[in-house]
Amino acid sequence: MSQTAIFWPMIALTALIYIVYGLVFLRRMAAVSSGQASARDFKVPVKEPEASATVIRNLINLYELPVLFYAVCISLYVVNGASFVAVIVAWLFVAARIAHTFVHVTSNSLKLRQPIFTIGYILNGVLWVMLALHLAIPATV
Repeated sequence: MSQTAIFWPMIALTALIYIVYGLVFLRRMAAVSSGQASARDFKVPVKEPEASATVIRNLINLYELPVLFYAVCISLYVVNGASFVAVIVAWLFVAARIAHTFVHVTSNSLKLRQPIFTIGYILNGVLWVMLALHLAIPATV
């Protein structure tokens, strides 16, 4: 497998972020159309309409832990450590983020969100351990 395969989960996660931006736009427009908010409410959004509040919070989440994901994926690529297993773990992290986003912007069930988040958190940590091991254990020639 090519080292560049590690970039596909990164591309997929970036696509998710763009989708959530689109959802924020749609929910905010719906809030304006229904009278829950006015366009000027978003100039300095101190109070987010209920319709878009969870989506905005999810968007913020997509700029927290995933930053570490992008860093570790690029690092694995740079040091030639983007193994098949690393790519699978990266895809599992993306799947966890997709599931987390889905729950966050639909039911917003904390009972579901928390374990999904924890799984992603652990998978991200696994990638960092894989990077550390790749650096610490020299490859045999």
